[in-house]
Amino acid sequence: MNPLYQQMSQPNDIISRFRQFRQTFKGNPQEQVQQLLNSGRITQAQYNAAVQQAQALQKMLGMR
Repeated sequence: MNPLYQQMSQPNDIISRFRQFRQTFKGNPQEQVQQLLNSGRITQAQYNAAVQQAQALQKMLGMR
C-alpha cells in the first residue's frame, strides 16, 4: 500500500504535519527534488515516486 494512503488514515495528523512543513519550507519543491536527483542523492525511481505522491496529494487537496 502507498505510504501516503496509509498516513491518510490519520487525516488530522497529516494535515498538521503538512501545515508545519509548508510554514518552514523555502524555495520551489520541484526544483529541490530535481536537485536531489541531479546530485545523485536520490534515484530516478525515488524521484518518480515523489512526483506520483505529490500529484496524488494535489488531487486529494483539490489543487488540480
